[in-house]
Amino acid sequence: MTSSDGTPTSSQAEELKSDIAARAIQLGFDLVRFTSAAPFPEARQVLEERIDSGLMSGLEWFTKERASVAGDPRNLMPGARTIISLGISYLSDEPYQPSEQGTPRGRVARYAWGLDYHEVFKDKLWALHSYVQELLGRRVEARALVDTARIVDRAVAQRAGLGWYGKNTNILNRERGSWILLGELLLDVELPSDEPVRTHCGSCTRCMPACPTGALIAPGVLDNNRCISYLTIELRGPIPREMRLLIGDWVFGCDICQEVCPVNSKAAPGNHSEFAPEQGIGPSPSLVELLDMTEDEFKARFRKSPVKRTKWAGLRRNVAVALGNIGDPAALPALIRALNGEPALVRGHAAWALGRLGGVEAVAALHARSIAEGDSGVMEEIALALNEINFINETKITS
Repeated sequence: MTSSDGTPTSSQAEELKSDIAARAIQLGFDLVRFTSAAPFPEARQVLEERIDSGLMSGLEWFTKERASVAGDPRNLMPGARTIISLGISYLSDEPYQPSEQGTPRGRVARYAWGLDYHEVFKDKLWALHSYVQELLGRRVEARALVDTARIVDRAVAQRAGLGWYGKNTNILNRERGSWILLGELLLDVELPSDEPVRTHCGSCTRCMPACPTGALIAPGVLDNNRCISYLTIELRGPIPREMRLLIGDWVFGCDICQEVCPVNSKAAPGNHSEFAPEQGIGPSPSLVELLDMTEDEFKARFRKSPVKRTKWAGLRRNVAVALGNIGDPAALPALIRALNGEPALVRGHAAWALGRLGGVEAVAALHARSIAEGDSGVMEEIALALNEINFINETKITS
């Protein structure tokens, strides 16, 4: 398969590429394409412009320095010559289970229903690397990248022809839609590149008005600070009050801009066992159960789940907001327990939710907590919640 020095000749390269692609499919990847390790100047420029315009201000770690590094794969691996762009479909046939009176349920983005895709992906990437070394009969320098690495996954996928940029900012593939997880394998081997696809979204803009928070401010442009995925996963402090009603019952991520996409309506599911609901949190968990969860229980349950990224306090904060939006009185006891528990972040959002539910029990709990509360932020949430209940009661009397 190689010349005497272990490097594939031009006549061998296509066969080598074909063998690698076939092995990738055997390992469980649904999509595999190849591109060079040349820089991505346009992606770097776009990132820097978004940073300058404040669209990524919530992600303090995403700096211009990071964008600069991400714009050239050789910053990560100087000897890189080829990037294999790989995708795995996380779409399954499992439906959401809606809330019923007395059993309020939340919604979780599909990619997070099962196991943490970072670990699933990396195991497969390194297995593919081993196969490449076996084919070439030599040590091959490589770098396995999944999501958190300093590379622009979507720019790689677009140039490799794995898909095109959708107006919802996701990569869209003809067969799999945007329900795909992306990763890369950098190699010090020169392999032929694939061509980008010419397909685009045309005049379709369904994803943009469908976003309840208005995060898609232009085709392909996301205001990260308004995105439900950011608000429920990356944001570490309180969710802005003006955003809480718009979040609905989402407790981890959001799929709305993907659910309305016509390409996704025809996407073939991957039905990979690693992402099956029984492996993790599933599509529609019980919110009362999550709100009552201790920190130790959270760590044990979500040790292998993407949900661990939002942390114990963050998930319960999200749950309180969802319960306030659902408005099921069955959640009152759990919200009152959260109002009197830890940490303050959860107490504040529990107060907000109780203000939404209203009623004698909620008012009594809020008044009692106001006497014992020492956190100024929570005190403000309690006061606003009581004001909202009073306003609702006065409106009912006068109407």
